[in-house]
Amino acid sequence: MRTRSFASFGVTAAAFWLGAAAPALQAQQPTAEDDPVAALVSRLTLDKYKTTLKGLTQFGDRRQGTRRNRDAVDWIEAQLQAFGCTNTERIVYTFPPPPPPDAAPRGTPPRRGAGRRPAPNEGDLTTATGGRVGRRGPGSGGSTLFGYRGSTGVNRDLMAQPDERIRELNREEPVDGERSEVYCTKVGTTRPDEMYIIGAHMDGHGVNEAVNDDGSGTALVMELARVFSAPDVETERSIRFVLWNNEETGLNGARAYVAQRQELQGVEDPPGSGRYPEPRWVGMVQHDMMLWDHGAPGPDGLVSRNQRPEADVNVEFQSNSERADDSMRLAFLFKAANERYATDYPAAVGPHMTNTDSTPFMDIVPSISLRENERGAQVGAGWDPNWHQPTDVWTTYTDDDFRLGLNAGQTTLAAIAQLTGAGIDN
Repeated sequence: MRTRSFASFGVTAAAFWLGAAAPALQAQQPTAEDDPVAALVSRLTLDKYKTTLKGLTQFGDRRQGTRRNRDAVDWIEAQLQAFGCTNTERIVYTFPPPPPPDAAPRGTPPRRGAGRRPAPNEGDLTTATGGRVGRRGPGSGGSTLFGYRGSTGVNRDLMAQPDERIRELNREEPVDGERSEVYCTKVGTTRPDEMYIIGAHMDGHGVNEAVNDDGSGTALVMELARVFSAPDVETERSIRFVLWNNEETGLNGARAYVAQRQELQGVEDPPGSGRYPEPRWVGMVQHDMMLWDHGAPGPDGLVSRNQRPEADVNVEFQSNSERADDSMRLAFLFKAANERYATDYPAAVGPHMTNTDSTPFMDIVPSISLRENERGAQVGAGWDPNWHQPTDVWTTYTDDDFRLGLNAGQTTLAAIAQLTGAGIDN
């Protein structure tokens, strides 16, 4: 019999959503003995998080359109099933997507002033930004921070990777064609028709191991699937754990999911069965780059080797989205969960959620993204020198970095446990 749930702890998820639970969040740090949320959070450990993340490194940068990417998708699915999230499914789509009906044929010169359609597999190439190191950089905008900027870009030079083993893992170039991404679902007991989507992208690039971008988020989501899929855990609402593909080419995997699944929300199939293949979306939470918050570049353009003392988890919403108000409330709920349940690093809320897989959802459902830095201000200003570079490999990071990722996992687990009415059976 289910004897412990978040609701029985004294504050309902609805109260959190309305902000009525704020005073309770200032109470003494809860313990696993009297709080099921604390008990669930305690099941996330640094060693298990690192083990899952380390497993992803065997596939190199997992660049879309390659065998290493397809092998990684298969491995993720097998791991989810081994964790107890056995109802795995796949979204299948084609990259590049077909052009819209009114598009000019591929190769047609663009009209003067018009944007150019990317060539095949060009979507995951980006031009360097940041330019020279200096106060506010080259003056082209993009960062609201007044400080030194480091240059950013994407490494495509195989020989820039000094590790021969990693070079060989990443030698194959992508080809166009069919893609797939895997997800599994914790089905709610009393409200299975309502669902939170928890996501991260499993593809990377840069001739590396894509440890931070975005192995760190992928491992986090997989670890949450492990905890919530335990046989003694029940949730009232459903939770879907999705590992997106093709993020680096323009969020194509997330866009394919929305295109294929949005109209199926809340449809009982078969009628009267109590089964909802696509429950109604009530929130979307993305995790993208979780490990590195070492501060801004100095005058020499370099970033400290050590995690800064004021490192934090950035919880972002998009202030100009159609669901901005609801997304902001969801973001502050996560901040409150962090204050109560996370062990090492605080959370900060920011209004610039950009360039990640929550973007296709943000006008449909309350959507947030958890990050190491603010994407719109800090990552783009060169705060993460490993971003899409050969240095995004396992040996770059220390346990202080891995704890930041674990801390984000604690934050999401605590918030989602409250929102879905999670409980533990005795």
